Amino acid sequence: MSSLSTDTSVPPPRAFGLGPSDAALLETLLNEAPIGFAFFDLSGRFRRLNRTLADVYGRDERECQGRTPGEVLSDPDDAASHDAAITTVQQRRAVVYGDRPLVGGTPESRTWALSWFPAYGEGDEIEGVALIAVDASDTHQVEVALRRSEERYRSLLKASNQVVWAATPEGEIREDCPEWRAITGQTPEEYLGRGWLDAVHPEDREPVERAWDDAFADNTTFDESFRVRTQSGDFRYYRSRAIPIVRDGELVEWVGANTDITTQREADEMRQRLTQQLGEAALRTVRLQKATSDLAEALTVEDVVQVMTEIGRSAVGVDRTAVALLDRDGLWLRVLNPDGVPDVPGTHPLEVGLDYSGTMSRAVRDRKPLIVGSPVELRALLEDDPEVLTFLEHTDEQAWVTLPLLSAGLPIGALRFAFTSQREVSDEEKVFLEALAGQCALALGRATLFEREHRTAEALQTSLLPEKLPEVKGVRMKAFYQSGTQHVQVGGDWYDAFPLPDGRVAGVLGDVMGKGIEAATGMSRVRNALRALAFSMPEPADVLTGLDRMFDATEGLDQVTTLVYFVLDPDTGQIDLSNAGHLPPMIVAESGDPWLVDAVPDTPLGVSSQRGHHNFFVRPGNTVVLYSDGLVENRKRSVASGLDELVTVASGARPGVVGDPQEMLNYLVGSMLDGYEQDDDVTLLAVHLPVLEAGQEM
Repeated sequence: MSSLSTDTSVPPPRAFGLGPSDAALLETLLNEAPIGFAFFDLSGRFRRLNRTLADVYGRDERECQGRTPGEVLSDPDDAASHDAAITTVQQRRAVVYGDRPLVGGTPESRTWALSWFPAYGEGDEIEGVALIAVDASDTHQVEVALRRSEERYRSLLKASNQVVWAATPEGEIREDCPEWRAITGQTPEEYLGRGWLDAVHPEDREPVERAWDDAFADNTTFDESFRVRTQSGDFRYYRSRAIPIVRDGELVEWVGANTDITTQREADEMRQRLTQQLGEAALRTVRLQKATSDLAEALTVEDVVQVMTEIGRSAVGVDRTAVALLDRDGLWLRVLNPDGVPDVPGTHPLEVGLDYSGTMSRAVRDRKPLIVGSPVELRALLEDDPEVLTFLEHTDEQAWVTLPLLSAGLPIGALRFAFTSQREVSDEEKVFLEALAGQCALALGRATLFEREHRTAEALQTSLLPEKLPEVKGVRMKAFYQSGTQHVQVGGDWYDAFPLPDGRVAGVLGDVMGKGIEAATGMSRVRNALRALAFSMPEPADVLTGLDRMFDATEGLDQVTTLVYFVLDPDTGQIDLSNAGHLPPMIVAESGDPWLVDAVPDTPLGVSSQRGHHNFFVRPGNTVVLYSDGLVENRKRSVASGLDELVTVASGARPGVVGDPQEMLNYLVGSMLDGYEQDDDVTLLAVHLPVLEAGQEM
């Protein structure tokens, strides 16, 4: 029995990356070669062996699989030698050599050279142990077999595009590698030693050399990817992997293989670029959708400018955003937000003609985007205009994107983005910015129309609501109006009061469904018709009947209008009242609980109905309050619960509040809206009959 020795001078070839033909070649090599081959798993059991080795053991191939050497070999010493070699390879991760006669199926005793190799899988983990047995009794057969194996091994390496090389324990190349020199064009003198590093890309050389030094200093696997300069002068990517060969506990050499991974690397980079482009495209789509949504909610021109400034900052990385609009004649361009252009000499004026030498004026004139990536490009674009030169001397801006704002193909303004660093705008970004400018133009068009309509309707409503309520002896009247939204200050709520020829006073509070110019004009028609009817036939039922006829003739079916109309006799306190689908008035008593007028309302105006009326007396010191649904109803409170809450709130009013109609209205509004978001107009009209002391006059 001979002793074992460890060595790692010739690592076994690994079959990863082989195609079907290569795998078939390797299978033939293992089965037909006159050398024995076996593969053991980590538990020391046969997983594969070829026919040659099975014959040496005197066994059938299938009979050995899944069994230990002790179960296969008849000689206990042979089995113990196998087990020892397998254990040594696993523990030391090294090659083990040994020469010994094997007792088995051969007719005479023959000596076999045994080589045990660690078999590596992915992640450099040992998956098992490989055994190669060569008949050392016949030197010629061994040499022929080795030569044939070497030729086939080299063929496999060429098929797998690998370059095998070796180095001394100190990391120096002492053996020539023609395959490497054929790639790099180096001479043997240039290649040997550490000359191979001269073919490595300058940017990769330092990390590669440092990794190589660390590997041979720690006797660990060297595994690096880097660029190599070829004979043609271009660079290709290679992965270099080397392992230490250990014999008898000493490092004797390094054996490595270089594999061309350029195609794989280019495919990975292409995949990464496509993934990045798809991600950027998806992100731009999301940002454009958000911008469209935000701009759709912008009601005024000022809102649009604020949204565009935020979108420019968050979605494009812009440092300044300026929005400019053309005047109605299309001759002058006015910047809407002065902070959108830097306050430095030579800056773009806030109002200029289209003949001005600036990017916004030019974008409007040419009706196409201007992308300027640097101050040099801006000078060339504007032909070294003196104002531009002055501007560039003082500004921190370094790049600009200016886009025309087009509506129905006609320019209405310009959008200017500025960056404080030089910037290249890709074709994809340009498409995104043009789409953003299109959304901005639509939003500005909507906002301009809204503001124009708003001003018209606001002026109309202001002219319709009374500047002041009439002064009537024995009566104190006050009103309250508050818009339901921040921007739309024109709704369909209205109130009115006026003295009648017979000494009585008439009052009304109504609500036309909707907002804006349509609601305001509808309110105007109803108000004017009501006044005309009241002076000819003032009784409430007659007035509402006349309004029904007017509705049939002039208003559409979708124009819903409700109102409460009353006539008050100041001398007696009698009120005659008709209700066209409106909420019931509330009576707040000087002493006692408040209550709602118990009268079932008729239908809204224009809906066929027999109009009735309700009369009652208001005692001195009491107050009649008319109100719109915005006081009692909102998204969190129904009309029914709102009415109950209104009575409860009114019952808590202090005596001083009950006696002052303006204080009463302020108290009711403050209490009813506290804790709720107002989403509708709130309108109230209070009629108070004060208590008169002897000799006192109103």
